[in-house]
Amino acid sequence: MQINLISDTVTKPSNEMIKFMINCKVGDDVFKEDPTVNKLEKKVSDLFGMDHALFFPSGTMANQTAINILTSPGEQLICSKYAHVYNYEGGGVSFNSGVSCKLIDKPRGLFNYSDVEAAINPPDFYHSPKTSLVCIENTTNKGGGACWDLDEIKKIKETCIENNLKFHLDGARIWNACVESGYDYSDFGKLFDTISVCLSKGLGCPVGSVLIFKEKYLKKTMKIRKILGGGMRQSGYLAACGLYALENNIQKLHQDHVRAREISNLLQKLYFVEEVYPVETNIIIFKNKDQFSTHDFINFMNHNGVQLIGMGDNKLRLVTHLDYTSDHHEKFMNLLSEIHSDNLLK
Repeated sequence: MQINLISDTVTKPSNEMIKFMINCKVGDDVFKEDPTVNKLEKKVSDLFGMDHALFFPSGTMANQTAINILTSPGEQLICSKYAHVYNYEGGGVSFNSGVSCKLIDKPRGLFNYSDVEAAINPPDFYHSPKTSLVCIENTTNKGGGACWDLDEIKKIKETCIENNLKFHLDGARIWNACVESGYDYSDFGKLFDTISVCLSKGLGCPVGSVLIFKEKYLKKTMKIRKILGGGMRQSGYLAACGLYALENNIQKLHQDHVRAREISNLLQKLYFVEEVYPVETNIIIFKNKDQFSTHDFINFMNHNGVQLIGMGDNKLRLVTHLDYTSDHHEKFMNLLSEIHSDNLLK
């Protein structure tokens, strides 16, 4: 039995999803004639109570499009030092939009409105770039799946309004956040200019993200998606997976969260673990004691059929997901319980 806990991106479409996909109706989406893509975009925009949505091949492209339509070259956005748009999008902020990042250094990728206020460059000080955008990520990836408090987001929104800043949500795992917190998707739609959501992580789709936005950004969003190579043809086959996932897989995320907390509780009892970061959703980050290197730990797990990922500084990450079954969970929990020091130090 092989167990892959590297990420929730490793999920594969179920047989039911594939059947739904092959029976969908398709057209040419570049001409907006794919009925399944149109249906997905309408469903997602309605969920968030926003004007429009566009289907994208990836979350990175969706985020990069949002940043491009909300900024101008030479400006600056504010985000966490852990943000995906800063760490994991290939420098696209500067490459695609000519924008720099002002980083906020707060635990777990979360910050408050006063941190935003402090990060805004004086608008009349021409030596520094103009601050034009705030980006937050919910849940936070490098922050261990942490969920934002809605009231704090509302305060940041007020700060954005007062300082004429745009507001983007990287909601790749917003589904996890809403399942865990009980917030409605429309709660977020009321606060942001743009929101990206991912279908190919916890929801189990093979490909795809959606960017949701206000009416005034429609033409530019379509233009930038085209420029970045995101215009697809009969992409309804992929969009159908998203429709199936939204109807069938969202509530299954709760089980991922339960299993993640059970793993966290066990890790906290193990002698070789120095620290386990707070677990709210499906991401577990923990740190081994210095004498137990991540390299040895990963090799031990690989030898026993478990894949996970190191994060540097003796930290490791596990991510539960749709394809991590009860049998996988039982095997992994037993494996953790049975580890002895000589296993790790070989």
